Amino acid sequence: MKLLRVGPPGAERPVVLGQDGTAYDLSGRARDIDGAFLAGLDPAALARDVAAGLLPVLNTAGWGDLPAEGWGRIGAPVARPGKVVGIGLNYRDHAAEAGAAIPDEPVIFLKPSNTVVGPYDEVLVPRGGEKTDYEAELAIVIGRTGRYLADHRAAAEVIAGYTIANDVTERAFQFERGGQWDKGKSAETFTPLGPWLVTADEVADPQGLPLRLWVNGELRQNGSTGQMIFPVLEIVRYVSQFMVLEPGDVIVTGTPAGVTLGHPGTPFLTPGDIVEIEIDGLGRQRQVLGKA
Repeated sequence: MKLLRVGPPGAERPVVLGQDGTAYDLSGRARDIDGAFLAGLDPAALARDVAAGLLPVLNTAGWGDLPAEGWGRIGAPVARPGKVVGIGLNYRDHAAEAGAAIPDEPVIFLKPSNTVVGPYDEVLVPRGGEKTDYEAELAIVIGRTGRYLADHRAAAEVIAGYTIANDVTERAFQFERGGQWDKGKSAETFTPLGPWLVTADEVADPQGLPLRLWVNGELRQNGSTGQMIFPVLEIVRYVSQFMVLEPGDVIVTGTPAGVTLGHPGTPFLTPGDIVEIEIDGLGRQRQVLGKA
């Protein structure tokens, strides 16, 4: 099941895509795809309602095969996440290119929820920013409250689904302004999400997803979630030992090698650059860089 939000910022309409790509309007069932909706989500029941014709079909004449090709604006697939939890240095090749030791435990940082934008929205280089970088990442969307989860089975039960994230980072703020990661991760527009949320029942193996990122058409990142140091279920279990996970929360799970930071001489992102990310089964997103 694919869930997405279509419309201008603050007025997105919740939509579900059927297996054949037909778009169904969820606005009669839910105010939005938010924590309250995800807490009560039953993908199997929703699929039955779609199959029974109980949801109105959206007129998608003129829509292309991908979002933003005639669809109008696509919002982030989760409205107003309570928090965005980041996991750093979670791929061995990325840790190596960053000159960092392999962590013994997951590295956790937080991003403000107002960094979240749609998958095709503009990403803004912040004022004073000099080293804006990209990070293609698998994002976990939480659907049930999780606290002190005992094991991976318990962790699996709180996951609503998965989407794509670009964990945009201003490296000068991250490393040269007091060494605080949150400074480099927290600028407006720094967490594009989407295009849609794929429910967990349709992702057979979250550790078997190839992911790729291009800058201006040049392939920069080409990896797989199977290269994670700490896999998805361990991340969710681990994070729940330190904070309560709530429906609608998002966890971004780290990035493979290929970021600008790891390739001296490669220019950082500047206004006008185009970043595209694709994860097999989860879709594709695209951002044009602007300036704050």
